Amino acid sequence: MQTVEQKELIKGGEFLIKDVNSAQIFIQEEFTEEQAMMAQACLDFLNKEIEPRLEEIDQAKSPELMRNLVKKAGELGLLATAVPAEYEGLGMSFNTSMLLADYVGMAHSFAVAFSAHTGIGTLPIVYYGNEEQKRKYLPKLASGEWISCYCLTEPDSGSDANSGKTRATLSAEGKHYIINGQKMWITNAGFADIFIVFAKIDDDKNLSAFIVEKGFGGITMNEPEKKLGIKGSDTRQVFFNDCHVPVENLLSERGNGFKIAVNILNIGRIKLAASCNGAAKKALEHSVRYAKERKQFNTAIANFGAIKEKIAKQATLIFVNESAYYRAGQNIDDCIEAFIANGMPEAEAKLKAFEQFAIECAIMKVFGSETLDYCVDEAVQIFGGMGYSAEAPVERCYRDSRINRIFEGTNEINRMLCVGTIVKRAMKGELNLMPAIMEVQKELMSGGGDLRFDNSFMSYEKAVLKNLKKATLMTAGAAVQKFTTNLQNEQEVMLNLADMLIQVYTLESAILRLEKLASIRGQASVAIQADMVRSFLLEAADTVYISGKNAINAFAEGEMHKALMGSLRKLSRTEAYNAKEARRRIADFILEQGKYPF
Repeated sequence: MQTVEQKELIKGGEFLIKDVNSAQIFIQEEFTEEQAMMAQACLDFLNKEIEPRLEEIDQAKSPELMRNLVKKAGELGLLATAVPAEYEGLGMSFNTSMLLADYVGMAHSFAVAFSAHTGIGTLPIVYYGNEEQKRKYLPKLASGEWISCYCLTEPDSGSDANSGKTRATLSAEGKHYIINGQKMWITNAGFADIFIVFAKIDDDKNLSAFIVEKGFGGITMNEPEKKLGIKGSDTRQVFFNDCHVPVENLLSERGNGFKIAVNILNIGRIKLAASCNGAAKKALEHSVRYAKERKQFNTAIANFGAIKEKIAKQATLIFVNESAYYRAGQNIDDCIEAFIANGMPEAEAKLKAFEQFAIECAIMKVFGSETLDYCVDEAVQIFGGMGYSAEAPVERCYRDSRINRIFEGTNEINRMLCVGTIVKRAMKGELNLMPAIMEVQKELMSGGGDLRFDNSFMSYEKAVLKNLKKATLMTAGAAVQKFTTNLQNEQEVMLNLADMLIQVYTLESAILRLEKLASIRGQASVAIQADMVRSFLLEAADTVYISGKNAINAFAEGEMHKALMGSLRKLSRTEAYNAKEARRRIADFILEQGKYPF
C-alpha cells in the first residue's frame, strides 16, 4: 500500500476541479502478495464450496445451508478483514475488503449473504459500538459463530429511511427499550443471531440504532420472500412485538441512527461496485467459453465481429469499473490514515473518510451495477436461445444482477445524491466549485475550449478528459444559476448532470491507471488496456454530450441555449479513432486468455 506521505490528499468530489497525477492513485496491480493470497483463498473457497452447490443454494430448502456456508467462510478468516485485530479480526485495509468483495461477487446468492453480514451487519458495531459492545459481539461476528443482519427498510420507508414507524419505548424500570414495528427485505433474517435495528425512541425526529439478539425474544418473521433473483438469499419481513432490548444495547447515541444508516450505506455502495465487477467477470467468462464452443455457418461465433464487440465492451467496462473503485478505495484508506495521524480515533476517522468520499461511493454504485447489467444482458445475447434456458449459467447471472440497481439506494437516488452533495459542499465553501465554473465561463467567452495536446503518451486522452470536465462544470453552473436552491426539485436535470459526473470520474480513473501501469511496465505491454481506454473515451464523450444537451434543453432558451450548445459541442469533441478495430483486438486477446485477465 502507498503511504499517505507519498501523495497529496484530495477531497471527495475534487476530481471535477482538480487534475490528478497518476502517481497519486492506487491501481490493483499494486496489491501485495499477502492481499493476493487472501484473494486466492477466497477463490479456492468459492470453487470448492459455492460453485458446485449453486442450484442447491437457489432452492433454499433450509436457511441452515447458507448459515453453514457463511460460517465456513468465517473459519477461513474471510469475514474478519474489516474487524480490528484487538477484537479477533484481521484489521486489514478497506481496499483489501474491496478486493474480497470483488471475488465474492462471483458467488451469486452467497455474495449477498456474505456482504450483508460483513458490511451492514458488522460495520455498525465496528464504527459505532462502545468498547463493551465491540468485545462482546465482534469476535463472534468475525469468526462466523454469529451471523448478523440489518433492519432498516419498512413497508412505507425505503429511500426515505428516516420516516420509519418502528418505535422503541423505555420500560418503566428504565432497563430496557421495548421495540415494536415491522421491517422488510431483511437479508439473512432467517438464520441471523444479531439484528441491527433502527427505530425512533418515543417521538424523536431521528432514528436510533440498537443491537438486538435473537434470544431477546419478541421477534417473529414471515417465510422467505419469493424473488426474481438471488433466490438463495434468505430475505424476510421481520416483526418486533414487545422486543425487550437492554439499554446498554443502544448503538451510539440516541437519535444517531440515521447518521449510522447513511454512513454504512456509503460503505456498502462502493463495495457493491466491487461485488458487481466480480459477477461481471463471471458473465464475461461464460460469454467467452460459449462463443468459442458454439458454431454457426461452420465457424465458432467468437469469430464474428458482432460477438467480438460484445466481448470487448464487457471487458472494457470491467476494466474501467475496477480502475475507479480501487482508486476511490485507496483515497478512503489514505484519508483514514491522515485523520488518525492528526489524533482522531480510528473508528471516527473511518466514518469521516467514508463521508468525505460519499460522492465517489454513489458514483461507483451506479456505474458498477450498470456495468454488471450490461455484461449479463450481453452474455444472454451471446448464448442466444440457450441463454434464456435455466440450464445455462447466464440465466442465473441475468436474474441475480437486477437487484443491484435497487440495493443500497436506487441508482436514481444515488445519481441525485452525488450531484446534490457536490452542490451542497460548494455552497458551504468546502469545495471550490464556483471559482472553477467561473473560470470555465470566462475561458469559453474568450473563445477557448479547443483540444490542446502533444504526441506524448495519454496527452490526447487527458485533453479530452479536461474538456469533458469543463463541459460538466459549464452545464452544472448554468443549471445552478437557473434554478438556484430549487435544483434539487429538477430531478431530470440532476440525473443528466450525474451521468456527466460518472463518465468524467470513471474515464479519468481508467486513464490514470493506464498511465501508471505504462510507467511501471512500459507502453508496449499495455497496448490492449490502451485500446480499452480509448474506445471507452469515445463513449464517455458521447454520453457527456447527450446528457449535457438534455440538461441544457430543459432550462435554456434563445441566445443562452445557442451559446451553451455551441460550447458543449466544442468541449465534447474527439479525434477520429477506429473503435471497431480496437474492440477486435481486445476481444481476440480476451478470447485467447479465456477470461478477464487483468
